[in-house]
Amino acid sequence: MTRTLRIAMNGITGRMGYRQHLVRSILPIRDQGGVTLEDGTVVQVEPVLVGRNEARLREIAAEHGIEQISTDTDGCMTAADIDIYFDAQATSRRFTALSTAIAAGKHIFTEKPTAETLEQAIKLARLAKQAGVIDGVVHDKLYLAGLVKLRHLIDDGFFGRILSTRGEFGYWVWEGTDVPAQRPSWNYRAEDGGGMTTDMYPHWNYVIEGLLGQVKTVYTQTVTHIPERIDETGAPYKATADDAAYGIFQVTSPVGDDVLVQINSSWDVRVHRDELVEFQIDGTLGSAVAGLRSCVVQARKDTPTPTWNPDVPDPNDYLSQWTDATDTDLENGFKLQWEEFIRDVACGRKHRYDLLSGARGVQLAELGLRSSVEGRRLDVPEIVL
Repeated sequence: MTRTLRIAMNGITGRMGYRQHLVRSILPIRDQGGVTLEDGTVVQVEPVLVGRNEARLREIAAEHGIEQISTDTDGCMTAADIDIYFDAQATSRRFTALSTAIAAGKHIFTEKPTAETLEQAIKLARLAKQAGVIDGVVHDKLYLAGLVKLRHLIDDGFFGRILSTRGEFGYWVWEGTDVPAQRPSWNYRAEDGGGMTTDMYPHWNYVIEGLLGQVKTVYTQTVTHIPERIDETGAPYKATADDAAYGIFQVTSPVGDDVLVQINSSWDVRVHRDELVEFQIDGTLGSAVAGLRSCVVQARKDTPTPTWNPDVPDPNDYLSQWTDATDTDLENGFKLQWEEFIRDVACGRKHRYDLLSGARGVQLAELGLRSSVEGRRLDVPEIVL
């Protein structure tokens, strides 16, 4: 038996919406014949492209063989034949759109942050719960090979007692002077919802939760390293949002251990690592370093015994003393989560990464910004719907 879910996809003309969600997720799912459920039922998907730029929507639809587009967002979301509403718009438009879709009884899948404020994010989670719809928030990094391997190592007890985790994320984003900027200018304007903390702390929250446990405290120092940039028209503008955030998080694991997590996030750093983001977990029995695709490990029995002596060259080739543990060849993380969400919708069951988890991401971002302003560590309260 085959059934079809029609998905209104809003924000597909943007970089992430187009490349990751349409081209690398929904279209491959459509072209592979859909998603097969546990009982053998096949669920096919039919995207409906929604947005404000009709010419661009028609261009994308023609290129990829998509039958329907719409510039009437509200009308499309409330249409009886739409099953799922997906949102990849700018954050400033997300709360109103998601609220409308939930009120119309549509299942929800959305990018992050789920809203501009914690109050709005919590309201969305409550609305979805009251409406009885299936709601999901993109947690793509947890589906990628490097972090999947970290999760397996944790479950297998490889680390022993986990002591700490360090994350390094970022790359050089051009100012737009001699080389064009590769990120949109709104990313650097706080009044438009931009900023490193606002953008990345929702990611770090679900990564920490997915690997280690609940975040209990946060201390962050934010900074705008580059105060002026050039926009898409070639005009200079003042960067009013932070372009780097340096955070320390206290995490309580499911077994009750405290784990200290440090994550540096910067759009003003030149990359000297294997991937744009890497996480290192250190424990009593071993350590691992993972990016999104790769993972290397060093067990206790293979750990060298360095001696600090700045007067002579260090004889250790430290990088060669790690073992490649990348044994999970997974598909695109966005596609994998889409398939899981589609199965959950088809079966009428709760998606594990819901709007409540999205609200916790917004909460961590707000607390990170507040921590920087106040210059102190802050507790992370539990959100109760």
